[in-house]
Amino acid sequence: MDQTDGTVGKAGGPKRPGYAADTATRPSTQTVALVILVTLAVVYTLKVAASLILPFLIAAILNLVLQPAKHVLHHRLRVPAPLAALVLILGLFGVAGGIGAAISLPASGWIAKAPDGLKILQERLKGLSTPIHFVERGLRQVENLMAQSSGDAAAPGGGAAAPPSSGGGIMGTLGGFGLTVLQGTGAAMGQLLTLLVVLFFMLASGDTLLRRLVEVMPTFEDKRRVVDIAQEIERNVSGYLVTISGMNLLVGVANGVSMWLCGVPDPLLWGSLAFLLNYIPILGPFIGIIVFFFVGLFVFPSVWLALLPAGIYLTIHVIEGETVTPMLLANRFTLNPVLVIASLFFWDYMWGVIGALLAFPLLAVVKIVSDRIPPLMPLGHLLGGPPRRDGS
Repeated sequence: MDQTDGTVGKAGGPKRPGYAADTATRPSTQTVALVILVTLAVVYTLKVAASLILPFLIAAILNLVLQPAKHVLHHRLRVPAPLAALVLILGLFGVAGGIGAAISLPASGWIAKAPDGLKILQERLKGLSTPIHFVERGLRQVENLMAQSSGDAAAPGGGAAAPPSSGGGIMGTLGGFGLTVLQGTGAAMGQLLTLLVVLFFMLASGDTLLRRLVEVMPTFEDKRRVVDIAQEIERNVSGYLVTISGMNLLVGVANGVSMWLCGVPDPLLWGSLAFLLNYIPILGPFIGIIVFFFVGLFVFPSVWLALLPAGIYLTIHVIEGETVTPMLLANRFTLNPVLVIASLFFWDYMWGVIGALLAFPLLAVVKIVSDRIPPLMPLGHLLGGPPRRDGS
């Protein structure tokens, strides 16, 4: 028998040093498959149960935003926690309802003018008609080729049966549309009620829930880890959301005033739009530039003047996003920009616009939790952005 290494493996051959450690730390195929299946199940559940999950998530985010005001009312002014929660909820939704009522009338006016605005856009964009015509012709040729390919593939199997026409005519269509609207409105009201109830109890007794969670932790290290995670999430995410909300408000005011000075109608509407779009990282400013450019086309007689609102919006965003906000946040979050945009697209696919608004806070929470739990530290390191540069 070969005694080269002094150890013999199960098959009788020499045992490589470190082999046991490698196999112990290397995940098995079953483990990898189980992780993939669990991930797919979680993603499917998040997609299907969006109407149930979103009110709780939005309530948790609003709870973080309102924490500084709650501390002032409850701890400094000695207002009872339930009364402070009620005051904050009434104030928050009162302000949101007032802004919505103020911008609903001008927004409906712009929507009503949309059919007539198409003619104006055609006149303004005459200089771009030739390249647009080439693009349309190319797209039409691609569609024809795809239609011919699908027709050739379907020819051996015979023609497809025409879908049965639904009876009822236009009255049936209108009735179905009305039923859909009523069902959607009822579902939205139910989610709003759930949001209000959950937010009230989070504000009124959220500390009690955290205390009970700490009490059930088995070891002192686990108790301390839970407290550290909760405090860091509240401090960092709440500080981020409050700072971003303040900056977005200033961006909205600056854009509203600039639109008023440029003579664009309904400056409150465009200021509110800039305020909301600034919550969506990366994609929000791009959407804002396009929207303000088309607004300029409606208002001003030439394409060059139409660039003025979009240019002002872009200038304000660059000043805010590249100088003021990073200075105020002081590198509170250093997240990987590639993963930020990936998270933005993923949550937009999962939950639409609300998902896009929640993408950055959710990613920040995942990083904070990952940095505090040893098995998840590689994920926290992956989510981190570029390292800070020293002043030297």
